[in-house]
Amino acid sequence: MDLQYQIKAGSYYLYDLREAPSAVTGERRFKLKTDTVALAFDRHTGQLHQHGSPARILSWASMVRRRLRAAGAPEVANDLVVVSGPLPVDELNKCLRIQGYCRRLLPRLASLPHGKFQRPAPAHAHAHTAYRKAA
Repeated sequence: MDLQYQIKAGSYYLYDLREAPSAVTGERRFKLKTDTVALAFDRHTGQLHQHGSPARILSWASMVRRRLRAAGAPEVANDLVVVSGPLPVDELNKCLRIQGYCRRLLPRLASLPHGKFQRPAPAHAHAHTAYRKAA
């Protein structure tokens, strides 16, 4: 799959990397913009079924669970997991790229960093800023 999430200005943007960037701006058109991201996947296999804005994914999962239970498959319905929040972009993209990765993500959710925190600047950048303030 050639989809990839990126964070820009505090929002998650989903891009299709198969599309060519604009000749004018050099940027691709985004497929989705959302403040938080939700993933719907199978607990046992880790197969990703849906991803996107939490409201849409929760609605989709509720409908699928209802249909599975009505069809006599409550075990399958109970295995459908939805997680959402400010997840780290690299973890989201691994879920899109690696078959079954969501199964490995699930037990680590509580220990993952907040997805929108910026990585700390390199040490030399802080030293340069301190030098300017002292001068």
